[in-house]
Amino acid sequence: MVDPGRSMDRGTGRHLGVARGLAAWAMKHRTTEALGANSDGGSLPLLQAGEGAASAASVKGEAHGTESATAPLEILYLDDQLAVVNKPAGLMVHDSALARGETDFAADRLREQFGKPIFLVHRLDRATSGCLLLAFDRDSASTLGKVLMSREVEKDYWAVCRGWPEASFVVDHPLDGGPGKPVKKPAITRFTRLATTEIDAPSAGFETSRYALLCAQPETGRFRQIRRHLKHVSHHLIGDTSHGDGRHNRNFRMRGIHRMLLHARRLAFAHPVSGARIEVTAPVDAEFARALALFDADALAALDPRPRRVEFLLRLDVGE
Repeated sequence: MVDPGRSMDRGTGRHLGVARGLAAWAMKHRTTEALGANSDGGSLPLLQAGEGAASAASVKGEAHGTESATAPLEILYLDDQLAVVNKPAGLMVHDSALARGETDFAADRLREQFGKPIFLVHRLDRATSGCLLLAFDRDSASTLGKVLMSREVEKDYWAVCRGWPEASFVVDHPLDGGPGKPVKKPAITRFTRLATTEIDAPSAGFETSRYALLCAQPETGRFRQIRRHLKHVSHHLIGDTSHGDGRHNRNFRMRGIHRMLLHARRLAFAHPVSGARIEVTAPVDAEFARALALFDADALAALDPRPRRVEFLLRLDVGE
């Protein structure tokens, strides 16, 4: 059987300058944590914080969260109708039948943080970090939910997978709705390879292991869609204990990277009231940045040449 991670020409060199790559990338893109030595964008019925609703939660081991129970979430965009926040890995979005005794939820934190009801527009798996969209009134939430269903929202996820896939590829593979929902529905994800790396760790008879940084753009919002689609093409998501490859997960844990490497990097959509285009990017945390440092610094520097920080934060930076 051919290892999909070896299907391409071996190319040139190995990118092992972890410290150099990490420092260079972090200084350019500002990670959300000080650097040390689950999900995939499906829409939700309108959910007000504190009401509770069924959702899928990732296995706790996939998320290496370190947020304190009272820590406010980073605000990426805010106005009277909506907000986009940066959800940390390891934090469940809201209560569910699969919460397994958890008491800390993003929805509850956000209700306290903003001091008013919130309505979640979509979901992220517990182990997934990044852009989470919410509204402050039902009308705005309903409008945004319809936009999500119509595929007019641009959603970019960063994912680190095993192997070197093609430069761009599409996975069109129906998926069920998760536990208790056996009916399969169409599911499509577009992938673009952003960078590759090769590390000194034996794999499938080879002396090294290969990995790729991908941009995933789901066109549908099925249960764990990106994770399951990557498994379907044998380019398993790193850190995914449910659908991933344990051998490659261990390679990253040995390098101090314990979280699932899926991050909702970018969200772009039309404002539900003004119609203005809103585009937000979420910084990665220190652990994801440590994984990015395994890749070539020049390839990472080519990503997001202009950080898209929203006007709200820019105004705060100048003291308004």
